[in-house]
Amino acid sequence: MLYVVSTPIGNLKDFSFRALDVLKECDYILCEDTRHSQILLNHYSIKKPLKSFHRFNERMRLRTILEDLEQGKNIALISDAGTPAVSDPGLQLISECHQKKIPMTTIPGACALIVALLLSGFSSTVFQFLGFVPKKEKERSLILKTALEYRGTSIFYETPHQIQKTLFHLQKLDPTRFLCIVREATKLHEESLFGEASILLDHFQTHAPRGEIVLLISGNPQECHLTGNVISHVNILQQELNLSRSEAIKIAAKLHQAPKREIYKEDLSF
Repeated sequence: MLYVVSTPIGNLKDFSFRALDVLKECDYILCEDTRHSQILLNHYSIKKPLKSFHRFNERMRLRTILEDLEQGKNIALISDAGTPAVSDPGLQLISECHQKKIPMTTIPGACALIVALLLSGFSSTVFQFLGFVPKKEKERSLILKTALEYRGTSIFYETPHQIQKTLFHLQKLDPTRFLCIVREATKLHEESLFGEASILLDHFQTHAPRGEIVLLISGNPQECHLTGNVISHVNILQQELNLSRSEAIKIAAKLHQAPKREIYKEDLSF
């Protein structure tokens, strides 16, 4: 069986009893960096083999791992920090397990994007996670524009050497949008910064960005005009779930964080 195990994102005490049991009892542990993961194992006196499993060898290792699972071995998958397969290796392995009917489960725990969302105070009803901000300027521009149009909170992972480029880009696209940067969450020097892009850029002029960074963009404050996409969603809900029109509109309103009366108004115009 495959166990997808969340590990601490900073504070080693943020680790569940169940996760400890799984790591102590499994046959071996897949990890991104064996040296990094050994620190966690040493801290909890876990003596199990570590095997590297990262984006450069994931495909190469996949066949052997699947064979071991099919033979009945219990394997734990961890990442350097947080929840595996969330901007980390593991998604392909999980998909293969489903295809081959190999049992798998998750051991929940720390996840940097959820921790940052709670620290930000931004909307947690509607939010999207978009992974790492792309390095190429054209791709970065496209995804940031998409995030700025989104009704809910948009969450990105970012690196210290790229964060200022991203903030400059946001300043050009929407200089008044309220942002939050969570840095080194759960660690000794945890920090949450708030403000427009210009304010955050001023901060980083005198305080060099370091450590793990999560960037959060608050939702579009303007009343978004509903488009045919919402009405299309209503149609799909009505057909797929065999709902009445009013029931489908009610669900669509909740999913899109839109007033029902606005959807009814748009529905009549289509």
